[in-house]
Amino acid sequence: MVAPDRPSQVTRLLIDWQEGKKGALDQLMPLVYQELRKLAAGYLRNEQKAQTLQPTALLHEAYVRMVEQDFPR
Repeated sequence: MVAPDRPSQVTRLLIDWQEGKKGALDQLMPLVYQELRKLAAGYLRNEQKAQTLQPTALLHEAYVRMVEQDFPR
């Protein structure tokens, strides 16, 4: 479960990053990574027991697919 202050902390860091404040992204990424890893672990818990993919591997695969996309500008 997400800590009650986590969403406001993430929002604040996103705003800081958008405003160009140095270090905001460095503080933001571990928070986002931790939450995404928790989501991946929950997803994998609901999959077949024979599943060998680890939450970290799933998260890294999703990241690679996301950054390789061509986004409209």
